[in-house]
This record gives sequence, C-alpha cells and structure tokens, in this order.
Amino acid sequence: MFEFGRDLRRLFEKARDSQDLGWLELVGLNLVEIEARNQSIDAGRVSCPRPYEGWMRAAALWREHARRSGSSESLQRAEQAGRDASRAALNEDQTIRAAVDVGHTAMLAFDLFGIPRRLDGLLTSLDGLPAARRSETQAEVEALRARLNARKARVAYDADKMADAANQLAEAMLGLKPDDSAIGEDLQLDRAALSLEAGLLTRNAKLLDRAGRELRELVEGALPDERPVSRARALALCGTGMAALAAIANDAGARQQARALFDAAADQFSPDHSPMDWAAIQLLKAERAEGSPEALEQAHKLTDKPGLIIGAMIRERLYAHTISEADETGDFTAITKVEVVLRHRLARPMDETTAIDWASDQISMARVAMSLSKRLSYPLQDLGMALYEAADAATMSGVPSMAVRAKDLMLLAKTA
Repeated sequence: MFEFGRDLRRLFEKARDSQDLGWLELVGLNLVEIEARNQSIDAGRVSCPRPYEGWMRAAALWREHARRSGSSESLQRAEQAGRDASRAALNEDQTIRAAVDVGHTAMLAFDLFGIPRRLDGLLTSLDGLPAARRSETQAEVEALRARLNARKARVAYDADKMADAANQLAEAMLGLKPDDSAIGEDLQLDRAALSLEAGLLTRNAKLLDRAGRELRELVEGALPDERPVSRARALALCGTGMAALAAIANDAGARQQARALFDAAADQFSPDHSPMDWAAIQLLKAERAEGSPEALEQAHKLTDKPGLIIGAMIRERLYAHTISEADETGDFTAITKVEVVLRHRLARPMDETTAIDWASDQISMARVAMSLSKRLSYPLQDLGMALYEAADAATMSGVPSMAVRAKDLMLLAKTA
C-alpha cells in the first residue's frame, strides 16, 4: 500500500512535466479531480513561474474530469481556466492556443449536453482568429474546425456531409506533427465514427471497411495497461459496427462477436473509473438487446443529470425495457408506476427541465399510452403530435437518434 502511494506520487510528479495527458486514463476519477484542483491552485499563485502553461494544464485536467463524469461544474472550471490562460498569454500564438482550448471545452459541452447552435458559434469564433505564425498552432485550429464540422454532419444525419467531414478530418491529421499523438487519436476516432455511421446509413461497404481498419489501429495502439479508456471507446465502436452488420445479415456469429467486443470494452475499467464511458457502453448494448437490466439501471444512476444527453437516452431505454417486460408478463402495476413518474416529470415547468429530457420522457410516455391502450380505453388521439414535438425537441438538442426513435413510434401509433 505504501509502495503504491509512493509510485502514484512519482507518476504525478513525472506527469507534471509531460504534455501528453494520456496517463490520466490510468488514475481514478477522484484523483483526476484532485490533480485538477491542485493545478488550478498552483496556476493562480502569484509565485507561479509560468501561469499560462499552468492554466492550460488545469483546463485540460478539468475537461478530462468533465468528459468522464458528465459534470457541468467541471466544464465551467475548464472554460474559466482556458480564459485565465488567455489573460496570461505572452504572445499571439499563446492567445490563439488558449482560444482553441476554450473551443475544445465548448465542443465537449456539446458532446455532453447537445444544442447544435454551440457548434455554429464555435466555428464563427474560429473564423475570427488571426492566422497563426507557427504551423503547429494553425494545425490545432484546423483540427478543431474539422472536429466541429464532423459533429455538424452527424447532427444533420446526412451521409454525404459525413463523408465530406471525414475527408476534412483526414486533411487535419496530415497537418499534425508526430508528437501531436493525442490530437491525432481524437481525429482518427471521430473519423472512424463518422465513416461507421455513414456506412451503416448507406450500407456502403467501402466506408465500413475504412472504419474497421481505423478502429483496429486505435485498439492496437491503445494498450489496456496504458490507455484503457481510449481502448474501450474504440472497442465499443467496433462492437457497434459488428452488431449492425449482424442485424443486416442476420448472422448469429457476428452477433456473438459484437457481444464479445462490448463486454471487452466494459471490462477495461470499473464503472466509477469513467462513469460516462461505462454508461455509454451499456447504452450501446441495451440498444441491441444485449445488456442486462441491472447494468442499465446502474448506468441510469450514473448519468441521471439534467440535460445530459446520455442520461436522457439511457432513461428512455430503461423505461422501454420496463414497459416491454411488463407487457410480456401482464404486470399492469409496473406500467402505471412508470406512468406516475413520467407524468410528474412532464408536469415540471420548462425552466426546471431541458428539451432533451422532455423529449425522452415524452417518448416513454407514448410507450406507456400504447401499452395501456391494449387493456383500457386509453386516449391516443394526441400521441402523434406529442411524438412529433418530441422528435423536434430531440433534433434541436442535437440527438438525431432519439428523433428517429420518436418518428418510428409515430408509425407504430398509427397502426395501434
């Protein structure tokens, strides 16, 4: 135990001098938060010899904590640290890099809480930056621009836009230097995810093959004892692709491989190490009827935060499973319990909820109505409009998959 403590201190001391924050994947969430707090205190001291570098590091640490925890407070701390870095900048190059850092925090805010207009505002801000004198700084600007356009393409749910955005990501990767490995991995993961989504949307074998190659490279490059979180993210995407191909071909063997990939991703770390990543894997499994109700319930507890996209998606899946199971067993009481909870949630004032939470609850309420209509004279005449509004709210929040779910239910409701 004491040896472990000394080794951990050496790790942090060595890591303070490193620009690569990949080591953070090895430490628990609480330690990431502690290090972020300590770094913010150090950067804010009058005696701090290099405040710009200190604030930039603090921003990166808070951003990693937010990404793994879904904490809006950590997002705010990351943004503030980036702005403090801008004030401490000694030249134009540092000012541009600080602006890019704030942009990364805002992009993460979109990933966690949605709202596509954030992306437009960020792209406008990037357009307003002066051209950087150092090529590596300009490469960071272009990398962020490509990642923002990739997210816009995914929100649009348009295969052609996804393909164009994937090409932009590839061009941005070419502009990076070999020591920018962390940025390169992010770009490659975004490109693989885009290629996978576009390939599945159009059933394009070439795009699927490209996504598979890139994901294989990411998995092989992220060793489990060095980069477990990165490895899990790549494995989860591999599982998504394999599961989709299994569904298309009705291939039991491919379905089993997908299940093994999801299990391998979840086994890379414990739920408290990176709650958002672990919950995302459970969501992917649940969407393909591969997960357990207990794991989905645990994922719900980890992500039950206002406005958190993954939390809204997991809650919708959890209620869908509960209602489906109650339908099969004839458990009328379980369905009415869900109805009571949902009616309470939907009755909240709009300033106490968010669009994505409302959309999720409205979709679940539609499932309740359709289930109860089989046993009672439950009114369904307004169901189509409610689901239409839910789809619209999900689209405005930047969650096209939930919008598709609402539209699919609309079709079912018409035949109910």
